[in-house]
Amino acid sequence: MNKVGFIGWRGMVGSILLQRMQEENDFRDISPHFYTTSNIGATGPTINGHTYLLKDANSVQTLADMDIILTCQGSDYTKIVYPSLKERGWTGYWIDSASALRMDQDACIVLDPVNRGKIDHAINDGFKLFVGGNCSITLSLMGLAGLFKANLIEWMSLMTYQSASGAGARQVRELIAQCSYISQHLNIEELVDEKSVVSLVRKVSELIADPKMPTQAFGVPLMGSVIPWIDGDLGDGNSREEWKGEVEANKILGLYPGTIPVNGLCVRVGVIRCHSAAITMKLTRKVSEKEFASLVTNAHAWVSYIPNNKEDSIRKLTPAAINGSLKIGVGRYKEMFLNGQLIYSVFIVGDQLLWGAAEPLRRMLNILLGRA
Repeated sequence: MNKVGFIGWRGMVGSILLQRMQEENDFRDISPHFYTTSNIGATGPTINGHTYLLKDANSVQTLADMDIILTCQGSDYTKIVYPSLKERGWTGYWIDSASALRMDQDACIVLDPVNRGKIDHAINDGFKLFVGGNCSITLSLMGLAGLFKANLIEWMSLMTYQSASGAGARQVRELIAQCSYISQHLNIEELVDEKSVVSLVRKVSELIADPKMPTQAFGVPLMGSVIPWIDGDLGDGNSREEWKGEVEANKILGLYPGTIPVNGLCVRVGVIRCHSAAITMKLTRKVSEKEFASLVTNAHAWVSYIPNNKEDSIRKLTPAAINGSLKIGVGRYKEMFLNGQLIYSVFIVGDQLLWGAAEPLRRMLNILLGRA
């Protein structure tokens, strides 16, 4: 029975991972071990009626006893512990949600509905390092998998609208706290008054700019605003989040760097859960909406195509509609009629805590266990 170590299982991605594994009965026929960086010996999760005690996540000796380690602990942890395990001669499989090792030449970025063949080749070639991809690019690749399989995309420009939960639990709490800060300074009369709304807008704008507004996590207000920068500054006009789009997309697809140019702008928006992306892409030939719908829905089971009309779009192609679902919403597909250049636009929305994070890791574990 394979010994599988779980690290970072209490965070947002880790919690979703454990939830999905229990829903799918993934704990059968494995020996799970749960680790912590702070509460060694404390009570851990209860799985199938058995409560586990927590082991030391910083003990390389203890970790080395695992056949598979699945971590959602973050890049700082990975950068310290993974090299130490390798130096010790550990030969198990490492499955990671963090970005630290994604571009390592010995790493395979996993998104099996898109690159299952590449994953199988990596296993056969002796790869031991399997990493989940950037949430925005994985959701976009999931939505457009049918076009990639048909070699129809020449380049893409992604304009992402990324939720607070993509930044972490602390940021989610801060967005909610910002909303609370605004609401506690308003009264019901101001909200139902049918007179001019200008004074209400002015008051809310002043509250958003108030130094007392909670902004420790984001650094600036997100409620009533957007943040047009995510992750580090590369110094060339791109954020690290935007750089990930091109390098990870091509690596996931098994292409040489830059084969399919991918760039755009990554923006944080005041949404709790689910990332969206407005994508402009150049295709290699004309593709009607009917053919596009067929290509994306037949690529795998998780695309939900939304016809390009107002009623369907506002009700079905939104974070509110997709939240908590494994479906990737794809819609607003249209040709842009730019001098016959075969340029199209499309809108994609998906739950970044599922297909953008936890689900590829869960499925990779099952592939290694021979279940998929």
